[in-house]
Amino acid sequence: MTADRLRVAVVGCGDIAAIHLDAILDAAAAGGVEPVGVCDVDEARRADAAARAGAAGFADLTAMLDAVAPDVVHVCTPHHRHADLAAQCLARGVSVLVEKPVAHTVADGERLAAVAEDSSAVLGVCFQNRYNDTARKLRELLDGGELGRILGARAEVTWFRDAGYYARRDWRGSWATAGGGVLMNQAIHTLDLLQWFVGPVTDVRGTVATLALHDVIEVEDTAALRLQHGADDNPVGSVFYATNGHVENTPPTIEIITEHARVRLDTHLTVARDDGRVETFRPATVASGARSYWGASHGLLIDDFYRHVSAGKRFWIDAPAALESLRVIQAAYDRRPRPLDS
Repeated sequence: MTADRLRVAVVGCGDIAAIHLDAILDAAAAGGVEPVGVCDVDEARRADAAARAGAAGFADLTAMLDAVAPDVVHVCTPHHRHADLAAQCLARGVSVLVEKPVAHTVADGERLAAVAEDSSAVLGVCFQNRYNDTARKLRELLDGGELGRILGARAEVTWFRDAGYYARRDWRGSWATAGGGVLMNQAIHTLDLLQWFVGPVTDVRGTVATLALHDVIEVEDTAALRLQHGADDNPVGSVFYATNGHVENTPPTIEIITEHARVRLDTHLTVARDDGRVETFRPATVASGARSYWGASHGLLIDDFYRHVSAGKRFWIDAPAALESLRVIQAAYDRRPRPLDS
């Protein structure tokens, strides 16, 4: 670190990197970080990001690490590069914030977790919706016990992705590079929240299919799952539905039924108690624009990650935490129908 500032770089300058750069530049304006490098194999994307960040551009991660010696690297590449690039940074003592998913397979995620365990650096995974103030309020209510035991839950993600979305980044539609479709690339945030609220998933039943874009992509665009949370002697069931085949992007919904209330989380949090009281909690910060359904908490997570790095503390959303949802997704894929041999 330079004095009390973290030297920060980004590898992968695609769509999600723009959100990370917003947060990096905000932190730089506040005096906490210094952008020192961006890296992408695409020259135009690299040049645009370098100009925006006011930092040097590189086509190779090793060259960037050698030249600018960052304290933190944000990994915003296609999924199949996450584990290797993050491991390379951690091996050199450079802290890493990885966009979701932590890796495109459980095996790669577990390998990265082992590297992080042996590194002096800090690894974080970007599940920013845990920082939504409505999500944190719900977690507080559940932990406080006033709602009683969780009896069951459901979650739903109904978004829109067309052929053009996949054509713009061809890695998105491939098992080899994306690791999956709607579950891996869109609904994983809601799945992460569901298991964070209800508890780790111990059994997965369901199906995935390519219904809307069967002639465009090989990964799934629709999934319907029945999940079991907790031990066999005290299980809690949930149902999970996700699709990219809707006509618009609607806010994800999580509904939890407890002994004393029915709770609904979407754009806000509604708690309907059994005694007739209804409370509504609205977010303090609301995202705007075409991506408003994503939420507005990337910056909150990134600032907190920087605080952990500066203090030399392990980040709470690390590889083991991120592997919880990835294991659910892989279990769903292991059961997916496959075409019959011709």
